[in-house]
Amino acid sequence: MERYAWKGIVHDGCLEEYKRRHDEIWPEMLEVLKAAGIKNYTIWNVGNELFGYYECEKGADFAAKVQAESPVVDKWNEYMKDVMTMAMDPVTGAQPKMKQMFLME
Repeated sequence: MERYAWKGIVHDGCLEEYKRRHDEIWPEMLEVLKAAGIKNYTIWNVGNELFGYYECEKGADFAAKVQAESPVVDKWNEYMKDVMTMAMDPVTGAQPKMKQMFLME
């Protein structure tokens, strides 16, 4: 199982709204994530910084492909852009793949 992590920033004053939207995540969004083989998805914050982590049963590339091809994900990203900014790689236009530095199992 491959692990994946991402980072983002919640806009000032929008943390409660960010949390509310995830507390009410759309069922169709959850279905896309499941179809992508994503499990154990958690999002953490400190101040306005976000850190997301999930495990990919079918690999991170497969998870990324399923999400990239989903109109539901496009709709979710549009819905979320007024409350957050994702860190993006200027070369690939995608979230930069974070490098694992330590693992204790």
